[in-house]
Amino acid sequence: MTTPSSRKALSVLIASTFAFTICFAVWMMFAVLGIPIKTQLGLSETQFGLLAAMPVLSGSLVRVPLGIWTDRYGGRIVFFLTMIVAVVPIWLMSYATQYWQFLVLSLFVGLVGGSFSVGTPYVARWFKRDRQGFAMGVFGAGNSGTAVTKFVAPALIVAAGGAWTIVPQVYAVGLLITACLFWVFTATDPSHLQAASSGGFRAQLHLLRDPRVWRYSQYYSVVFGGYVGLSLWMVHYYVDEYGFSMSTAAFLAACFSLPGGVLRALGGWISDRVGAYRTTWWVMWVAWVAFFILSYPKTDFTIQTASGPLSFHLALSPTMFTILMFVVGIAMAIGKASVFKFISNDYDGNIGAVSGIVGLAGGLGGFILPILFGALLDFTGVNSSCFMLMYGTVCVSLVWMHYSFRGEGLRESRSRAAKLAADAA
Repeated sequence: MTTPSSRKALSVLIASTFAFTICFAVWMMFAVLGIPIKTQLGLSETQFGLLAAMPVLSGSLVRVPLGIWTDRYGGRIVFFLTMIVAVVPIWLMSYATQYWQFLVLSLFVGLVGGSFSVGTPYVARWFKRDRQGFAMGVFGAGNSGTAVTKFVAPALIVAAGGAWTIVPQVYAVGLLITACLFWVFTATDPSHLQAASSGGFRAQLHLLRDPRVWRYSQYYSVVFGGYVGLSLWMVHYYVDEYGFSMSTAAFLAACFSLPGGVLRALGGWISDRVGAYRTTWWVMWVAWVAFFILSYPKTDFTIQTASGPLSFHLALSPTMFTILMFVVGIAMAIGKASVFKFISNDYDGNIGAVSGIVGLAGGLGGFILPILFGALLDFTGVNSSCFMLMYGTVCVSLVWMHYSFRGEGLRESRSRAAKLAADAA
């Protein structure tokens, strides 16, 4: 039977997820918008990477204070104000003409990216512990906003006759409407504030001394940072590597972005049942295999045989490449949820502060990666160098996870077995 409390929780979850989807679409708009701006300003690959990554930087840096303020003042008011503050700079983006103006405005646009560390604890506290992984996974599905941008932004540009300025104008109005809808369909529970009010700003920052926070931050910098970095880079990659139009490239790039966001709820469900450690471990292995294949550049070579020279050409077709990116998107979606299942298991009153710190680490990964992708491309001229970098980061993650959590899988198995025995009794 549905109770008023459960109906309110469901309303909060749906409204928050919708708002986060729009925020993420705004946050990732340079994945498409950056391409005509790059052409207009004559930017290098590194400059393009920096422009695409600037909103990610500010959105990451504000996650810690926003998470702490959520614990103290409540997610509803913090989420609402975060959206409202970003409306004006988004609109002003359409009037920018110089590179430095884009960089400065994009920092303010990036504030909406901090909404993740607000919505995660806000939503989680409306649900019981055994449902928190699923609830946070549903909310995290708002990552699919990056796919929304890949569908909507190119269509807007085409409808405006190629004028990219229509995109920030439409997004500003859309964000304002979203903020109003969010306020109408959400609520505040004072007991959540009481449960979260432990210590002050300095006391909560002491969480940085906890090695578990650093572990979760490292995992999240791969599954979320990698997702953000690749989402910003994929349209550009399809255009450069395969010569597709921007609209076609954006559509194909959504095959990575969409499952990488929507299926986060599946990751929460899996983590609730098989454990955060085992889920994250397998996610890393799937990503390792996929990135190994994606790293291999187009290659032509000739070998001498008894019958004469024999030439080979190795390259991923657009279809195979898209399938592999689809698999990576699914893995990263599940991994993003499993990392936050770690947090909900280990922290209760400080979910906001911890999610802010972990979200910061993931966001910084998303900021640094597009810049490194551009620098590597400028230096090597090899398009697949971005996947070589991602392959290296996953290698480091697997080694670190193995030595940091030796025995963790066994403890999770014993815990599940004990729970099943108790349920059977």
